[in-house]
Amino acid sequence: MSAKRREFNKLAFVSSDAAEAEAAARRLIEIYGTVPPGDADAIVVLGGDGMMLQTFHRHMSEGIPIYGMNCGSVGFLLNEYREEDLIERLATAEISVLHPLRMRAFCEDGSEHDALAINEVSVFRQSYQAAKLRISVDSTLRMEELICDGVLVATPAGSTAYNLSAHGPILPINAHLLALTPISPFRPRRWRGALLPNEAQVRIQALEPDKRPVAAVADHTEFPGVVDVQVREDTTIELLIMFDADHALGERILAEQFRY
Repeated sequence: MSAKRREFNKLAFVSSDAAEAEAAARRLIEIYGTVPPGDADAIVVLGGDGMMLQTFHRHMSEGIPIYGMNCGSVGFLLNEYREEDLIERLATAEISVLHPLRMRAFCEDGSEHDALAINEVSVFRQSYQAAKLRISVDSTLRMEELICDGVLVATPAGSTAYNLSAHGPILPINAHLLALTPISPFRPRRWRGALLPNEAQVRIQALEPDKRPVAAVADHTEFPGVVDVQVREDTTIELLIMFDADHALGERILAEQFRY
């Protein structure tokens, strides 16, 4: 017996504030109509990768498939923009399940903060002084002292974002891995990071925080003055991202590894 095909009769359209994206949203609403995102069979995002991330964060726990069409610059997480046959494209699209990272940050002032990241959690230096960090994985000390501009933990979906710019590895979308990548390491200079199982729990502690203050960032949510950051994948949250069958995220990530 074949699997029941999803139906996409009720669509919600959201766009960035770019003129091109807003105009595209108006045209698509005229053709297909629209409903509030909470009532939709799918949310169609018009913009760039940043707008996709914002939309995922707004609807993090709703389990609604999200399909992006590129009206921005990079568009790694989006499909090609076309107005025709949208319902059929949605019905035949491949759905990938993403899990966000959950960051818990403890600050010098005693405050605690919790945030989710789809791409990466980063710890950065806040001043001209390099950060001095200690890294543990699953309660085992792995690096006594890392002097650097920072360090990040990236998901497979985020491995082609800032992680790639920091010379971290590209991870296949279905890999049960996280990338731990240093940002401009000074000592040990040759350390390029590590690949971790996705169930690993990473702890990053700031050494000499008074002299070398650092901030923690989960995607676009930042907390300054942190002394202890704990990161793990949150498998209780499933994010559904849709790609055209000839534009699947797994293939795009694989192809990116052969660019030069």
